[in-house]
Amino acid sequence: MATKKVPVKYTNREFDTIKSDLVKYARINYPDKYQDFSEASFGSMVLDNVAYVGDMLSFYLDYQVNELFLDTATEYDNVIKLGAQLGYRYPGRPGSTGMLDAYCLVPANSTGLGPDENYMPIFEAGSTISSDTGASFVTVGDIRFDDPSNEVVVAKVNETTGIPTHYAIKASGEIVSGAIIGVKKKLGSYEKFKKVKISNADLAEIISVIDSSGNEYYEVDYLSQNVIYKDVANRGSDSSNAPSILRPFVVPRRFVVERLKNVTYLQFGYGSNSEASTPSVAEPSELTLKMHGRNYTTDETFDPSNLMSTDKFGIAPHDTTLTIRYRVNSASNVNIPTSGIKKIKNGKVKFKDSTSLSTSKMNAARESIEVSNASPINGGIRIPDVEEIKRRSMDSFATQGRAVTKQDIESMAYMMPLKYGGIKRCKARREHGSRRRNIELYVLSEDSTGNLLKASTALKKNLKLWLAGRKLINDTIDIIDAKIVNFGIEFSIVANPNENKYDVLNSAVNAVKNAVSEPLYIGEPLYITDIYSILNKVRGVVDAKNVRIVSKSGIGYSPISIDMDNLLSVDGMTVDAPTNVALEIKYPDSDIKGSLS
Repeated sequence: MATKKVPVKYTNREFDTIKSDLVKYARINYPDKYQDFSEASFGSMVLDNVAYVGDMLSFYLDYQVNELFLDTATEYDNVIKLGAQLGYRYPGRPGSTGMLDAYCLVPANSTGLGPDENYMPIFEAGSTISSDTGASFVTVGDIRFDDPSNEVVVAKVNETTGIPTHYAIKASGEIVSGAIIGVKKKLGSYEKFKKVKISNADLAEIISVIDSSGNEYYEVDYLSQNVIYKDVANRGSDSSNAPSILRPFVVPRRFVVERLKNVTYLQFGYGSNSEASTPSVAEPSELTLKMHGRNYTTDETFDPSNLMSTDKFGIAPHDTTLTIRYRVNSASNVNIPTSGIKKIKNGKVKFKDSTSLSTSKMNAARESIEVSNASPINGGIRIPDVEEIKRRSMDSFATQGRAVTKQDIESMAYMMPLKYGGIKRCKARREHGSRRRNIELYVLSEDSTGNLLKASTALKKNLKLWLAGRKLINDTIDIIDAKIVNFGIEFSIVANPNENKYDVLNSAVNAVKNAVSEPLYIGEPLYITDIYSILNKVRGVVDAKNVRIVSKSGIGYSPISIDMDNLLSVDGMTVDAPTNVALEIKYPDSDIKGSLS
């Protein structure tokens, strides 16, 4: 006699429903063998174990499916990978950037009417300095004391003749937070799309990659891009105004960087060394026209970043040792106030022609170098959270590597590499009353505690250069400091008489703190209805009453104060921030106050 088939319900996926289905199945198909369905029976234990396994498998299936989509993913590395599919590039460890002032004492020339140019040192790129807090910084380029635009003053004079004997020279250059370290990676046999792993959570930037034969590999945005632009010394008559010029170089040896939260990968292509025979300087006329014996050419799209005919995505290194130098940011606070930098940890100093100079004078000039910062050095201090990465990923997909709309410009500003400084908040808008395509971009950075802060001059300069190559040719972008307005929240609640009212009040205050821990975006309104909703969801709260938004000013707060009542909507449920204003609770512990009704 055939047994009756019980249909499987695939919608029953948790423990209770799975066990219920198993019991029904056993009763129908094994009525003579399994009759004891009590909770204490051995058969019930077996069904419990099977139902438990089914419940766990269902959970992990749901979890893995959720991790396949950007909207529902929760794991940090998965969100980064999904964002990369939309064009978002995870920036890695945040950093800060700013301007460094260097001072040097240089002996006077033979006439005493100026400093001796031969003893004007060059404070080389890669020199390491530190702040009073112990944070390390690295000079981005050479700081040249022989620059004619430097400020020069008389420092010492001969007491008898009054003729100057030494001059003090002030030179400036850009610095970025972090320190440069190196690691060696030994590679074995040839492998397509070789990946090299660097396990350093503090990695901020790859400086250089050189193999044991002295060949250098260059970082590109994508492997099919084989042209980079390098600085070449300007030997022309205008070298004082433009000391360097940009030249395109074909780079058959290249790699892309794939970042996760704690690990960084360098991925190479799968080409052979024959690609290295391509000329180093790109010649479009020689590399882009493909006639192949025909007397005509097809109309092909010209990509100035792809000037080689190979399709192997660059040379894959093998049977060699790669020396990888990279910059790390290990300090928790890389934002430094004015005059916070005074120490030289590892200064690299050279002279233009040291062979014919006095060793004692060179050493004196070298040892006299002092450093300081006339303006604050700031940028980002925290890596973006999951929700922020999701938002920026969606903006990146719409941007597609160019800045056309206002949203594109904002997305591009957030995508600026953190070695140039971190933008915490930005807002683009069309200039009011302008007939030209003039965009006003309001920006803010953050301080060492995560609070909003005006961006430094160096950061804004880097942002302007970053956007220049991505905006439309007829667009002009003005980068402006946004205004910060600090506010507080006051509310009262009715507590359940069966609960400890002070515990309920404390839970309510903490719930509001967690909801407003991040400052609002520039121009983003504050919805008072959301605060009511948060309070009413707290266990033990019967009703939320009298939520008020108050302005905060004085010592420690932003100097800009606005009467919050003037920003309230007609129904009193929304605080409408002006376009150039970001609302922020600076001190949640004291600025959020609750009371019992």
